[in-house]
Amino acid sequence: MLIQPSVPRPRAGITAVGSLLPEDVLTSEDLQREVARRSGLTLPPRLLTQATGIASRRVAAEGVYASTLAAGAGRRALEAAGLTPPDLDLLVFASASRDVVEPATAHIVQAELGSRAHALDVTNACNSFVNGIDLARSMILAGRARRALVVTGETPSRAVRTAPADFAEFRAGFAGYTFGDAGAAVVVEAVERGGILDVDCETHSEHWEVGGIPGGGSRHPRGDAYTYFQGDGHELRGVFEKVGTAVVDRTLHRTGMDWDGFAKVLVHQVTVPYLERFAELTGVPAGKLVVTVPELGNVASASIGVQLDRVFGELRPGERVLFVGLGGGISIMTMVWEKS
Repeated sequence: MLIQPSVPRPRAGITAVGSLLPEDVLTSEDLQREVARRSGLTLPPRLLTQATGIASRRVAAEGVYASTLAAGAGRRALEAAGLTPPDLDLLVFASASRDVVEPATAHIVQAELGSRAHALDVTNACNSFVNGIDLARSMILAGRARRALVVTGETPSRAVRTAPADFAEFRAGFAGYTFGDAGAAVVVEAVERGGILDVDCETHSEHWEVGGIPGGGSRHPRGDAYTYFQGDGHELRGVFEKVGTAVVDRTLHRTGMDWDGFAKVLVHQVTVPYLERFAELTGVPAGKLVVTVPELGNVASASIGVQLDRVFGELRPGERVLFVGLGGGISIMTMVWEKS
């Protein structure tokens, strides 16, 4: 009997990372003073800082757009990989923010970079970037692409209501006061070892109305009031706690790993109390986390990309990282990645 040699299973992985933060810094104290001045509301001292644990965030200046941050992060990722834009055959803009409703912001990014790749947008709230990485991986494994650049540019600070009409409106948009702006990017391509080893996702779409930005679609195509983030942070947190840690538990069981098996655990970060609650519920050691939220705030889908960029250089080949994405909608996503 002829024994056929085993064919190595194809793998795709992250080979380079880049991120970009706007230069302008806005402290929570300055933001609270602005809200109080513009609304006339009397707010408790240090309310935003104490409630969220966020001391500051970066905000995009006039003329800086979601595509600007994405393209800047993309250039850094390409430079780190020793690549140029023509080396790409897939460009995915994966973000909750965008420049315009149509066309896809990926085309604006591509025009800035000078590539000619297949370009498209992926949007799924704060899970957009992890979804984009998973899509790029899938297309590479399917033979549809060889090398992809996945970028995100987040400008949610522009959806913050700084002049609420009353305290009820202030409370309704309170989660928006956590927002900061950032860009992130990864190169995804075929690798001989390591790479993206496991992906899982769980959705609870019955909660889609808990929070979001309702404007710009067919339900509310016009009207300035719909362009602000609406959602009670306590309600959002309650939904995630109700959903629980099933996806994380399932990932650990399926991969046969425990927390000691991961060099780092990168979690989407909304506020400091929420991150502390996540650690409490899952048991992840604090030393495994890469904490960015006190200085950057909630940078939406760029959160995991910025964290990865901060630790990428110190990771050794063979070390594994767990991504945990939390997104409005509601979706929870995990990804296990091993550095090649």
